[in-house]
Amino acid sequence: MHVANCRRAIAIAFLLVAFFCATATAQEIRVSLLGTGAPSPGMQRFGPSTLVEAGKHKLLFDAGRGALQRLAQLNIHWRDVDGVFLTHLHSDHVVGFPDLWLTGWLVRPGRQRPLHVWGPAGTRQMMAHLEQAYAFDIRIRQSDDRATPAGVVLLVADIAEGVVFEQDGVKVTAFAVDHGPVKPAFGYRVDYAGRSVVLSGDTRLSPNLIRHAQGVDVLVHEVVAPSIFHGPASVIEHHTTPAQAGEVFARTKPRLAVYSHIVPPTAAKQDLIPPTRKSYPGPLVVGEDLMVIYVGEKIGIHRFGRTSATTRKDGSD
Repeated sequence: MHVANCRRAIAIAFLLVAFFCATATAQEIRVSLLGTGAPSPGMQRFGPSTLVEAGKHKLLFDAGRGALQRLAQLNIHWRDVDGVFLTHLHSDHVVGFPDLWLTGWLVRPGRQRPLHVWGPAGTRQMMAHLEQAYAFDIRIRQSDDRATPAGVVLLVADIAEGVVFEQDGVKVTAFAVDHGPVKPAFGYRVDYAGRSVVLSGDTRLSPNLIRHAQGVDVLVHEVVAPSIFHGPASVIEHHTTPAQAGEVFARTKPRLAVYSHIVPPTAAKQDLIPPTRKSYPGPLVVGEDLMVIYVGEKIGIHRFGRTSATTRKDGSD
């Protein structure tokens, strides 16, 4: 009887541990940097795309080159993506969308429900033209491959600034940013269970972003390194330099600042960190493709293909 009681107590203890671990995990936001690059093709940094997992929702922000492949590398089922939020309609932010949409529908087990898409004015028109462009493929896949008709449906909304998604305690807020002549362009804030993540989208120094990112847990911000960028000057004018980003971080005070959409993609830490440190001494990391950031009571980072010893509670480089 004593042995049986001990076993029962141990079993209950294991169940309680599992329950509390699951509860703790459920209260986290997980941010996966699928692509941290820009238009230039490269194998180290794919096109801009970020997956945010909050509660039971998987939300994709932008779908640049290789977004679907990066999801596969992280063993995340593309059929489970609840929706795609576009910051703006520059090609490097959307060129991976047809692959995500159609391959994610076709390859089994594929998506069997409509895919929601939110984006600035022009998004509905773009998606309607994509449906026309791929009409032959869609028809053949349904008649020959027996792909589920519902899985290829796009439910699209042109959005304005404000709350654009709110379900199961997960709230997504769009806010306008300044990407030069590209108007409208949005950043997004995700709030869940007292945790928050802000994604800047493409922008130069934006007072509106600073307002929406006050006290955020994680701020993922784009950056251009003028010291090594040899393209048109207008590109630098429409993006945020490391020194300017340092001002943003200093004014918003995130628990962790992260660089993504790095221009040029060859920019290294020595091109980005020192100018940022002129005004911002806090936790900062240069994002990498497939980097996963866990946002909970502590912030942890996992770098793909490396040991768990690379995870730090503050995430700083």
